[in-house]
Amino acid sequence: MSLLAIAGGNPVKKQMGSYAAWPVGDDKMAKTIIEVVKSGIWGTLGPKCDEFSKKYAEYTQSGYCIPVTSGTVGLEVILRGLGIGCGDEVIVPPYTFAATISAVIITGALPVFADIESDTYTLNPESAEKAVTERTKAIIGVHLGGRAFDADKLSDAAKKYNLYLIEDAAHAQGSEWDGKRAGSLGDAASFSFQNSKNLPAGEAGAVTAGKREIYEKIWAVHNNGRGCGETELSTPHPFVGTNARMTEWQAAVLCAGLERLDADIERRTANADYLDKEFRAFPFLEPMKKDMKITRNSYHLYTFRYKKEGLYGISREKFINALNAENVCSAADGYSFPIYEMQMMYGGEFKKITGRDFINPKENLPNNEIAAYSEGAWIYHSSLLGEKSDMDAILEAVEKIYKNKDELKL
Repeated sequence: MSLLAIAGGNPVKKQMGSYAAWPVGDDKMAKTIIEVVKSGIWGTLGPKCDEFSKKYAEYTQSGYCIPVTSGTVGLEVILRGLGIGCGDEVIVPPYTFAATISAVIITGALPVFADIESDTYTLNPESAEKAVTERTKAIIGVHLGGRAFDADKLSDAAKKYNLYLIEDAAHAQGSEWDGKRAGSLGDAASFSFQNSKNLPAGEAGAVTAGKREIYEKIWAVHNNGRGCGETELSTPHPFVGTNARMTEWQAAVLCAGLERLDADIERRTANADYLDKEFRAFPFLEPMKKDMKITRNSYHLYTFRYKKEGLYGISREKFINALNAENVCSAADGYSFPIYEMQMMYGGEFKKITGRDFINPKENLPNNEIAAYSEGAWIYHSSLLGEKSDMDAILEAVEKIYKNKDELKL
């Protein structure tokens, strides 16, 4: 008789706990949306957007915040605001969502991949520095799963070569490097508030910046090219811009969501620390490196390395499927399809926009190859919002898989 749920046995839990449901709304959030409805001001730089921009600028310790339609668009308007376009190059990590790269392509610039660190999955500063050419204008670092990239080394590299440092902080609401919040670590940062994110609004994003001149140019780009602060229909429009403005509904939801964000981070952190400690007891699970400079991780993802040799060569896919079948968490095999292998990089559209052919760089990205194809794995953030007993259920499921691994060989 099978014991593993994936093989027909009974799962550790009959169903996932209610704590894992995401996103979460409440009466207070509903009330503020109704207030927006009744106000008659539903968009175009309204008072709720203004309220959120001030609150989020303070929360991120960044100085300035521009609410936008998505994290993807946030990266696009940052790049355009910094004057980056056709003929330029931007250094990017390969272990990220495709939007990090497509935002660069949309501007006409060429994304140049540098490798990740094998024990953090964030951009390797030494690899990034080797990728610099005379055409390089910026480095985009990704705070993967909420884990801050090495802001010290990437900042040093950016300064050395007179480059902009851009934070892809889609996963990092509330994360910190050396006591400084994500959003204040580079020249500009883009956050996502998409449905799955720790601070969700269905679809939305924000751009943060520390320097007034950068903020003003990005603000202009996001508001149809109007000069910063101009709102009238008929203005000189000194820049080529787009409409990337957030709606009042989204801003209202985000203002309400900010009130629970820190408490959620504390809960996730405690549970992630517990899993880090206990996962080390299993020869096929390896938590990410501890770094004292990461003073806060928002844990949008609990990322770990799966070592199949520790589980008799059983594939990562089989392990993840078996874990999910036990109803103890929601797990995935990470960014298992490298962006540099995606069709979008090789079609005529890429060359038409950038004016250049893309050359596959995988030979220079050994760490990403391993992360993508065999080791990278994660548990989604909502699974970390339970009690300690819920984390024990995850460990029980892992132990169950380990003891009954022969059932996965069928």
